[in-house]
Order: sequence, then C-alpha cells, then structure tokens
Amino acid sequence: MSVLQSTDTDTLPKLMARNSRQWPTMPALRGKDRGIWRTTTWAEYQDQVRDFALGLMALGFKRGEKLTVVGDNRPRLYFAQIATQALGGQSVPLYQDSIASELVYVLNHAEVSVVVAEDQEQVDKILSLREQLPKLRWVIYDDARGMTGYAKYDFIRSFASVQEAGRAQGAAGAATFEAELKKGAADDLAMIAYTSGTTGNPKGVMLSHRNMISISEGFAAAEGIKPGDNWLSYLPMAWVGDTTFTVGLGLVVPIIGNCPENPETVQRDLRELGPDALLAPPRIWENMLTMMQVKSGDSTRLKKWVYERFRRLAERVELARSEGRPVSAGDRLGYALGEFLVFGPVRDQLGLRNARTCYTGGAPLGPDNFRFFRSFGVNLKQVYGATEASALIAVQPDAEANPNTVGRTLPGVQVRVAENGEVHVHGPNIFKGYFKQDDVTAETLTPDGWLKTGDAGFVDKQGHVVIIDRAKDVGKLSDGTPFAPQFVENKLKFSPFIREVVAFGDQRPFVAAMIAIDLNTVGTWAEKRNLTYTSFMDLSRKPEVAALILEEIGKCNVGLPDAAQVRRVLLLNKELEADDAEMTRTRKVRRRFVAEKYAPVIEAFYGGKADVEVTMEITFEDGRRSTLRNTIAIHDVPAPGASKRAA
Repeated sequence: MSVLQSTDTDTLPKLMARNSRQWPTMPALRGKDRGIWRTTTWAEYQDQVRDFALGLMALGFKRGEKLTVVGDNRPRLYFAQIATQALGGQSVPLYQDSIASELVYVLNHAEVSVVVAEDQEQVDKILSLREQLPKLRWVIYDDARGMTGYAKYDFIRSFASVQEAGRAQGAAGAATFEAELKKGAADDLAMIAYTSGTTGNPKGVMLSHRNMISISEGFAAAEGIKPGDNWLSYLPMAWVGDTTFTVGLGLVVPIIGNCPENPETVQRDLRELGPDALLAPPRIWENMLTMMQVKSGDSTRLKKWVYERFRRLAERVELARSEGRPVSAGDRLGYALGEFLVFGPVRDQLGLRNARTCYTGGAPLGPDNFRFFRSFGVNLKQVYGATEASALIAVQPDAEANPNTVGRTLPGVQVRVAENGEVHVHGPNIFKGYFKQDDVTAETLTPDGWLKTGDAGFVDKQGHVVIIDRAKDVGKLSDGTPFAPQFVENKLKFSPFIREVVAFGDQRPFVAAMIAIDLNTVGTWAEKRNLTYTSFMDLSRKPEVAALILEEIGKCNVGLPDAAQVRRVLLLNKELEADDAEMTRTRKVRRRFVAEKYAPVIEAFYGGKADVEVTMEITFEDGRRSTLRNTIAIHDVPAPGASKRAA
C-alpha cells in the first residue's frame, strides 16, 4: 500500500516519524568529519529534527515561511529542511558555489526568512548581502570553526544553540511538535527548487509532499531499492535529484544517505563506502573515464597492453550483448579473465565494486562513455527527469540499458509526444507551479495538465523514451540535414583532452565548435613533452595543443555522419564557467547566452576568418568583474584520412 494512502505517512516529516518508530536503531544518515563516519539512527534523526523545529518556533518561524540551506552535503542541513516542513514551512536549498547576484535573486524572490549555512564561508557570503535581503531575519550556522568573532551579530545563531532552545521546551515542546506534524497534508508545499536557469533567471519550482513521495515510491518499486541500501549524498543539495534520492528515497524506503567529508574527498570516500548504488551526472562519469585513460597512459608498456587488449574485448562483448548477438566461447573466457585482471580492479578503483546499479542523468551521456562503463561490468543506466517532475520521469530496466534511450516511464507517470515532437509528461510527480510566476506556469502546462518538458523526442517500439535534444536546440544545417548539437558534443567529449564543447550548425553550411581543453590531462600531456606553460590561456594557445585537439576531433569525425562532422574549431582561452553565466550550476551550457556572448566567433567560423578577437567578462565569487581581450586562432579540421592520404 502506498504511504500516501494514510494520513499518518503522507508527508516527508511524517515518514521520518514512522521510520523512528519502526527502525529506531537503523542508520539514517552518515556524515564524515575529520576522517570519521558519524552515524545518525532514525530515532536520533527525529530528535535532531524535533529540537531544531522547536528552536525555529522559538525564533518566531511560522507556517508558510521559507528556510534556505546553503553548503556542502551535511546531515544538519537535511535536518533543517525536514524541520521546516514539519512546521508547515518550505525549504529552499541553494547551490553552495552561487555568486552574490544569484543568492540575492533567489533569497528575495522566495522571501526567505531563515538561512542555515554550512560554515563561515557561507555565512560571510550572506553577511556581505545583508542590506539587500529585507525579508531575512536569521542566519544559523552548522560548523562553528572560525565563528567566535560573530557573536556581535544579534541575528546569527549556531545550529546547536537553536536545538538547545528547542530541547529546553521539554515535554510541552514535544507535544507541540507532534501537533504541528499532524497538521501536514500530502498536497502541502514541501520545497521550492530553483531551476538551473538555462534561459534566464532561475524559476522557483513548487513541489508538494505528494510530488516527492510518489516519485520516490515509483522509483523504488521499479528499481528494487532496499531498506538499508547505502547511497553517497554528494550532489548539490540545491539540485532536485539530491532531494529525491537523499530525502525522498531516504524517508520512503528508507535508504542510508552518506555525506562525504568535502567535495575534494568524494572519490576517496566513494571507494571507502562502496555504495549499493550511485547517481552521477555525465560530467562525473566523463571525469572517471578520463582518470582511467590517464592512468592507463601513465602505466608500464605491459600494463598498458593488457589494459587495452581487455578494453577492446570488453567493448566487443558489450556490443554483442546490447545487440542481442551470442558471445563466443573464447570471448566469454577472455572476459572472465579480464574481470580478474582489469574490470574488477577498475571498478574497485572507482568505488563501484559493490554497486548493484549506477545511474547517469541531468544531461545526455555520450554513447561511447556509456558503453565503456557497461563493458567494464558497471550496471550503468540512464534516467530522465526534470525539476518540474520531481527529478524523475523514466529509467532503463537492467536488461534494456541503451545509450540511445532514457528508458521506460516510472509507475504512475505517463508520456506523450506532441505534434511538434515535444515530450509531455503527466503524473502525481508534476509540480504545483512556479512560485509567483503564474504566467510562466500557464505556458509550461497544457490546458489538460501535462508538463511540457521542452525536450524533443519520441517513444520507440520497446516503449522506451528517446530524447533527441532540447526542442529549441534541434535545428537543421543549411542543406536540410538535421542537427542536434548535444550529439556532436558528446562524441567529442569522449576525448580525455576535451572538457567542454559548444557546437554550432543550425541554418549553417557545416558544424563548427568551441572547445575548452581539460587542463589536467592536457597539462600532463604537455609536461611529458617538456612544453612549459603558465596558465590555461597559455596552454590553450600552444600550436602543439591545437594539433593534439585537431587530431582528437579527427578521430571523432570518423564516427560521425559526413554532414555532422566538425569542420572548424576554436580553443577557448578560459573554461566555461557558471559564474560567468555560460553554464548552469548543473553544468549545462546556456546556449542562448553563449551564442550572444561569442557572436563574433560564430561570424568568424562561417566567414572564413583565420582568427577572431574575443572579449570576455569574467565574474569573481564576490561579484567583481574583469574584462579579458584576446585574438584567438580558428583552426580548420582536416577531413578524416587526409593526413594518411598526404603521407
């Protein structure tokens, strides 16, 4: 029976109370601090939430108010969100790396009255903006390190002191908390999740308890998620995917969320934890692949030979499996040996030896990257979702993983394709609307209540959803050939030397691309060849680096249709950055902004110029800006096989 069918379990805080009764000693959350994993049981989870909620009430927090958390994944930041919801308020998580202008916009737009900040760094950000935040009454910090000099601010409190005020209310406070908990209902607003803002200011997506619980139940049923499964809670708390997995599944199933020590230790903590499942965006999988390619390149000749031999075997076996062809006895035997010599050790290095399932979502993962991990025994599957759909819409079944689809819709979720090819979604997971933006809500929902995803796609014969690209980004070359930029970009990003790509071609005679090199891998490559450099800009301007990237693009072009092959490229002299509004906080290219910002580059691509002057405005974390002007070379990509023919 669905937990939504009972008024005792129809909100996230009520599920917390259920878990504390049924599994009081089961681990609920872990956080790593100073090298030690510290466990919170479900009974302790409820105590933490109750004490903080009562402390908030003592500070004047009322039903319907908003509380923001900002910082890395920390148990107390999760406790703060559930405490807010238990009082009938809404949580508004923010990206920890947001710059000043982003913070001001969201905090004011959402009318946030309380900010719970991880540490001194985040508190200082809020302090610097204090005069611009008229609705903000309280700032509460988790980590007390460095905060001794902040007692002079009467609106700043420690998390511990707020909880102490809650505990001081004793039995009367506990009764008050229970009464507030019972007032909650499934359709109450639970959180406002701000979108990544690919086309402008982020929008506040209003999600109810029903939205979050229903999608968590559907995913758990489809994927066989088990109570006590370990997940790594490391993705930004502002991303709705983290809320769905750490909070939604954590409370519904319940699973155990594990917060790493800090972003720099994620890979080490992942290996140490060995989770049962892992969700990661394409950038993480691409980084893992790059790391393996670099390690292979740095190993001895024998180890490199062994790795490459079994990698090719694994790809051959995976391709046969995916196409439903039999695998020869020799290849089966070789693969078993490869599991012992290569595949198992690689998964162990990545922290995935115990993972039953791994997921990629948030943006497309290139087919080459996808097949690499599956060929090495990682049960990697694509998920598809949207913030407005409570993070999830579809997932691939284990036996039907395919780089070209995003899987079947989850239980209770329906998909249809409009006449213009746009994918529409309907179900209990669809949001309540955009906060204070009724006009935009009306544009996003059809008259009969279906969500317009903005994605172009179709449903194949197997019943899998296939996403081609963002509907607004799909175009045609001037000769009428269909052009989907993400398809080209993902092919190029399989190279360990390429970090980011923006492809152009709509209504143009050929495809061109701006490339941001991967500083680490290209830097290592340069050092081995005694090429000295001082910065990203200096390295990207080296003729040897240009030759390297052109060679990599040539390899990718071989696997692309003639019309989709990249003909001209420019190596950017800086990385694409969210702080400069070129990327969203979830690492999606803001295409419209990039096209406007780099308009002279696009003109130079198709005007046949050999170089172009680029003016770039760089934004620092505190809001300061500086301007960078450079003349950058444009390179023509040799046709596949041209160098061989010339030789």
